[in-house]
Amino acid sequence: MRDVDESAPEATLLAAVTAVADELHPGRTGGPAHLDSRLDRDLGFDSLGRVELLARLERLFGVALPDRAAAEAETPRDLLRAVLAAPRPRLAEPTPAPAQPAAGIAHAAEVPLRAETWLDVLDWHERRRPEATHIRFYADQGAGDELSHAGLMAGARGIAAGLVSQGIGPGEAVALMLPTGRAYFVCFVGILLVGAVPVPLYPPFRATQLEEHLRRQAGILANCLAPLLITAAELQPAARLLIGQVRSLRAVVSLDDLHGDGGSVQPRVTGADTALLQYTSGSTGAPKGVILNHANLLANVRAIGAAARVRPQDVVVSWLPLYHDMGLIGAWLGSLYHGIPLVLMSPLAFVARPVRWLAAIHRHGGTLTAAPNFAFELCLRRIADDEVAGLDLSTLRGVYNGAEAISPQTMERFIARFAPRGFRREAMMPVYGLAESSVGLAFTPLGRGPRIDAVQRQHFVSSGDAIAATDGGADGGDDVRFVSCGVPLPGHEIRVVDASDRELPERREGRIQFRGPSSTSGYFRNPEATAALFRGDWCGTGDLGYLAGGELYVTGRVKDIVIRAGRNIHPEEIEEAVGAIAGIRKGNVAVFGVTDAHDATERLVVMAETRKPAEGWRDLETAVAAAVIDLVGMPPDRVVLAPPNTILKTSSGKIRRAACRRLYEEGAIGRARKPVWRQIIALRFAGLRTGLHRLWADARGVVYAGYAWAAVAVFAVIAWPAVVLLPRQERRWRLLRSMLRGLARATATRLTVSGPEGTMPSGPVIYVTNHASYLDSFVLAATLPGRLSFVAKAELGRAWWTRLPLRRLGTAFVERLAHQRSVADARALPAFAMQGRSLVFFAEGTFTRMPGLLPFHMGAFELATSLWLPVVPVAIRGTRSMLRSGSWWPRPGAIAVAIGPAMGGKAPSPDKAWQQACRLRDEARAWILDHCGEPDLAHERAPL
Repeated sequence: MRDVDESAPEATLLAAVTAVADELHPGRTGGPAHLDSRLDRDLGFDSLGRVELLARLERLFGVALPDRAAAEAETPRDLLRAVLAAPRPRLAEPTPAPAQPAAGIAHAAEVPLRAETWLDVLDWHERRRPEATHIRFYADQGAGDELSHAGLMAGARGIAAGLVSQGIGPGEAVALMLPTGRAYFVCFVGILLVGAVPVPLYPPFRATQLEEHLRRQAGILANCLAPLLITAAELQPAARLLIGQVRSLRAVVSLDDLHGDGGSVQPRVTGADTALLQYTSGSTGAPKGVILNHANLLANVRAIGAAARVRPQDVVVSWLPLYHDMGLIGAWLGSLYHGIPLVLMSPLAFVARPVRWLAAIHRHGGTLTAAPNFAFELCLRRIADDEVAGLDLSTLRGVYNGAEAISPQTMERFIARFAPRGFRREAMMPVYGLAESSVGLAFTPLGRGPRIDAVQRQHFVSSGDAIAATDGGADGGDDVRFVSCGVPLPGHEIRVVDASDRELPERREGRIQFRGPSSTSGYFRNPEATAALFRGDWCGTGDLGYLAGGELYVTGRVKDIVIRAGRNIHPEEIEEAVGAIAGIRKGNVAVFGVTDAHDATERLVVMAETRKPAEGWRDLETAVAAAVIDLVGMPPDRVVLAPPNTILKTSSGKIRRAACRRLYEEGAIGRARKPVWRQIIALRFAGLRTGLHRLWADARGVVYAGYAWAAVAVFAVIAWPAVVLLPRQERRWRLLRSMLRGLARATATRLTVSGPEGTMPSGPVIYVTNHASYLDSFVLAATLPGRLSFVAKAELGRAWWTRLPLRRLGTAFVERLAHQRSVADARALPAFAMQGRSLVFFAEGTFTRMPGLLPFHMGAFELATSLWLPVVPVAIRGTRSMLRSGSWWPRPGAIAVAIGPAMGGKAPSPDKAWQQACRLRDEARAWILDHCGEPDLAHERAPL
């Protein structure tokens, strides 16, 4: 420790702050720091600069500053208070200790192969190894707190009881805004235990960003319709402001608020049920809720385990945030499934002292870990040689590098720097994944090490051809280097296509698509984005890349790519080069294209943060332009220099280029953030405005619902006796159709019909349709042509007031629950077709509140095959949003009915009748899925 005048801590601290600021921004002309100087706005400290400053203050004063001081301090005065309150003596660096696995699990040899849900996994481990260590929470000194499988389940059952007392039921979304810790895990599992759906959110990082943070979380909460938000007690006052922003949000609670009667909760959960809504980080647009069910997550975790050849002796070490799929699914759920211990620290603990990550690997014998590229760069920049003396990293056999663009330079430097500490090149494993594939999609083969491909730059940017460079990958100016992300996980496929979805040959850049059992069924309550995501059963990633030797090389984002003068310009490479210029803040550069209003061409804009005074900007702009010319052979159309904290990033640290583009187009660069009190007032006013809109919308909804039910009552009073008493069925149907169309007009429901596609058969057909609402039968009765007989559940025939009109309309009742009666009812169906009636089947058998197409039952298709009748698929859109399952409050809306082409109708071979029925089912369901505007909730692929 350096000698310091402890009688004058203020002067010592300010001298240190000024020195670090000068080192961060050489040539700074702002003068020395003052106690009330703003660390970001006045002195230009970014997050990494704060980490360096805290480390220096600890060495100067011999104290251990709290990790959050780096994030929460706004001025040197805040740092001075933290220094004066910090404990002495200084916190010791992690002491090297013999590598050893966590207790209680070293001899585990089994995994829950038969588990169909995560509840099965939790139950399996609790029954077989209740006291085994599941999570060990990292501590700088001592053993640290531990959580066993039994402890996890005991805490989760208490949370589940509390959720039930809060009125949370199966299928509802529950938001989690908690820091890394025991509470997060018991709450997450507690949500699963009641059959609800966890929605991870990230807690606010800094008070000055409160308004922006809460507005972003409000959008997520509104989309997922979460009635409850669980957060830390200290965050409750701020989080309660969200109630005024989100109509569905009823309460914001902490762990202490969740008290129940302790009763058992046993929901019926299947592999097809949603297990998680993982909201994307939004680096290129608004966040979207990726639907991941139990089967998706289990398939991905099992595939990753196979690729990594997970062993009973493995130990996972992670600091990754739990609101990000890499930390939540890859680290936690992966270790949970395989029964291997997880050594966990908070992201803040890592960022404050990156050496903790490596020390935890050494101390606990870590074999598997993961991090994005910036973490490796942070270790290189912020860990001193004396901090790693004595550390042994030789236990590592898999270090997964992913979640953001991988820099070959950073990777190579990390390998070289820590090779003397036992780190092996073969342990570094670049990977590729995305939330839409649960988390993982492509992995570098285990034990091989990274592969870097050097390609000729001119050919690549002009034609997309990745022609290997002749110099073998030297870091020259005529080639560009990409890192291989390996091969697809077992059971998964990757292809690269052009803009017309035609598959491209190897070494040709295009759009990356994938398919496999980990694939999402779509985005929650976002049919437009879901439709844009899929091309048949292939799912788009939004990324560009090429295949070479069967391995995937990711080159950039589809939306981020800039097309200038017929050339494809990749932002990542320019951002890295510009970030290396003296005076530019590394990692705070955004490159994007802006359409010129005059000639509609795309202009290349480079936005970079700097702390230099405006007098030196001209030289800096020249240096930036020169760097861009060296890389792509043309200058940028605009270089925009901006003050610190201008470049917008996601929670995971990715550049939000689309948001930066909007900032540029709105002329908002350089505007100072509003103080916290103004942000809170703005949020309260926004909440008041939202509340007034809510009251008005609720009032309109009540009036409409009352009017709609009155119209239905008038319809029923006239239609019921008419249908029952009219002598001929044709007249009954004619009257019913006319009245139903009149009811649609009376309730302001726009009803449109398209199709049928192709020529309709002259005789009876089997109509097969999706089922989304109670309204579906009425909609089909009003729109389908010909003589109809609906196939309805037998329950509707047991009450006289439904049985009489339905029988008069020729409805066929089928028992669903009693098997023998069901078979007998099904055998009676051919008689209806023999009378020339077309049968109408709801092939899903039921409907739910959650949008999506369920698996189809085989009854309609077996009948069609046995009678040689054609199947006509029908897709209904709009009824679910007008009247959901479990709700009796109709809403105004539009309904569309699409009638598809006739399928089948030919006599099958006697030994292939079942195969023909299955083919008809798959073809009809695929057509309905393409036209119903909802995600696919069926998961009929075989497990790995």
